[in-house]
Amino acid sequence: MSLSSLFASRTSRMKASEIRELLKLLDQPDINSFAGGIPDPAYFPRDAFAAAMAKATDVHAAGVSLQYATSEGYTPLRDWIVGYMARLGVTCERDNILITAGSQQALDYLGKVFLDKDDTVMVGWPTYLGALGAFNAYEPVYDRLDPADNRRPQDIVAAAEQNGGKVKFSYLSPDFANPTGVTLSVEDRRAILAQAQALDCAIVEDAAYQSLRYSGEDLPSILALEMQETGDINACRTIYLGSFSKTLAPGLRVGWAVAAKPVISQLVLTKQAADLQTATINQIAVAEVARAVFDTHVDTLRSVYGTRLQAMLTSLSTHMPEGVSWTEPAGGMFVWVTLPEGMDGAELLKQALQANVAFVPGAAFFADGSNTNTLRLNFSMSAPAKIEQGIARLAQVIRAQM
Repeated sequence: MSLSSLFASRTSRMKASEIRELLKLLDQPDINSFAGGIPDPAYFPRDAFAAAMAKATDVHAAGVSLQYATSEGYTPLRDWIVGYMARLGVTCERDNILITAGSQQALDYLGKVFLDKDDTVMVGWPTYLGALGAFNAYEPVYDRLDPADNRRPQDIVAAAEQNGGKVKFSYLSPDFANPTGVTLSVEDRRAILAQAQALDCAIVEDAAYQSLRYSGEDLPSILALEMQETGDINACRTIYLGSFSKTLAPGLRVGWAVAAKPVISQLVLTKQAADLQTATINQIAVAEVARAVFDTHVDTLRSVYGTRLQAMLTSLSTHMPEGVSWTEPAGGMFVWVTLPEGMDGAELLKQALQANVAFVPGAAFFADGSNTNTLRLNFSMSAPAKIEQGIARLAQVIRAQM
């Protein structure tokens, strides 16, 4: 007997992450890898974390840091987030915040809380692959989220009902989105909010990259815009997801959700059933490091990653053949490349690996697996010289396929 025969039918929708598999290439020093969407470990605030961990595990603190704790999260960390959100134009209280094991866990919880089988989720085309992976287990139907959508809300609702469910939420990352690097204008953010109001659905705002702006002016989050309308976070439909993975360190797995209290209360129940709590010692360490160095550390990342982004954009302009186009982000970690029609990113990757260059084929970021002539490039992990070398090699491979 094979126990796999007993698996729930929904497991058929769980697929191996192409990105997680490609991350294995980072261990090969001869590979110019633009595949990972990860921060450069050379810039982790190691000294600050070492001091924070030592403080958290001394004889007086260990009774807290190594013990069970509340599911909502470590109080000083939640209080720090209250202050951080206030700087972003979002007035909230501690009870509007849940600490999660990275924002990825929050995506899974939101799928579990909101989605019945055949409910509709509005997503970008393309969208974050990890969000699709989190939601897929709950068997939704995906519809296209577009700020310029001229469909009538009642037609979107009717399509959802025809598919057997309701429109439950729109998911997007409005700042330097993964995978495209694109940032939505304030007008587009208001359009997304207006559409959600007309559909009477929630908005899941994934703000993982919001702090990593390298040029231009900061834009208000969708939650901040909604707060301007309602004046009360508990009257807002937007659920804001934050993360320390891209700013401080991903290995501690600390993120957060900010939302109306009824949403947070339900997410707390979900967390209690799943893992009880996010690791206390990790929360304490992140709280200490955030209080000590968050702003100065983010400034360092902006300088380093901004230089690398410019190196990639310059290299693309210098080396790519005619017919290849790309986005020009103002922040984040990614550049999105569109190949000529008829080219396939997955097939191109096979050839690129022979030239010691790696990237993520773009089709995985589309809910329907379309747009195979696209790919995602990461610039945060490579120094400018290596970026130039890798893009030159990739352009050579593309020319050979044209």
